[in-house]
Amino acid sequence: MKIAGAPISWGVCEVPGWGFQMNPDRVLSEMVELGLTATEFGPQGWLPVEPEARAAAVKAHGLTPVGAFFLAVMHDPDHDPIPAVKAELEAFRVAGGSVLVLACDSGREGYDDRPVLDEQGWATLYRNLDRIAEVCAASGVTACVHPHWGTMIQNADEVERILDETGVGLCLDTGHLMAGGADPVDIVRRHPGRVAIVHAKDVHKELTDKLLTGELTWSEGIRAEMFAPIGDGDVDFATIVSLLNEVGFDGYWVLEQDIMLDEDPALGEGPIHNARRSFEALKSLAG
Repeated sequence: MKIAGAPISWGVCEVPGWGFQMNPDRVLSEMVELGLTATEFGPQGWLPVEPEARAAAVKAHGLTPVGAFFLAVMHDPDHDPIPAVKAELEAFRVAGGSVLVLACDSGREGYDDRPVLDEQGWATLYRNLDRIAEVCAASGVTACVHPHWGTMIQNADEVERILDETGVGLCLDTGHLMAGGADPVDIVRRHPGRVAIVHAKDVHKELTDKLLTGELTWSEGIRAEMFAPIGDGDVDFATIVSLLNEVGFDGYWVLEQDIMLDEDPALGEGPIHNARRSFEALKSLAG
């Protein structure tokens, strides 16, 4: 089992005003302290955008780059996402990375609301996902779509549309899928070959259920500790691991626990404790 870290587990997020943002040196050092050997790049601009500088930042900690979570507007017929994708692929070429994890940006700030797509928007989204996948494949990079609350692919029926209408791979984000009313175990059973990478994220379902009814916004759910260390929530990781092992899945399992920090934690304290618990819990399932 290849397990990587994600900066969001340390509260690092692309949303403006998202709490205290820990610096890369500390986060990457703590990943290494846990025993992790790989990482995603984190939100655009957290690590240097310039490819050589990004490469140096990760190399300094001896971590293998997995790739990047990449927001792109893909539903607007007047916007072409390909130039931005190609710029990121240039960073991959220099700094490393094998998976571009695509989130279908709503065009709005944050994840608390989003527009509703019409059929033209859906057709544009399908087309752009397949276009991006082709551009990535030409560079030796795997593109996959990340169902994510507050983006254009959020709810269970929207995930099904993407699986039916495109050939792009899937980022199996266990927490976001449950937040949108989908069952990640069922998706793995029906579409094991589509899984390109796993964002291993546990949730308290009694809280994620309140997202769909509008009782909670995304940011309110984060502050209510909707996400949990692996093993403390309601995601059936044992079954997911078993099902993916059966089909020989050899992609990364990226540890994620979406959190928001109010302040800079003291050295040796803070997010590293829950990250360690998640790491140990996931390793125990590897067999």
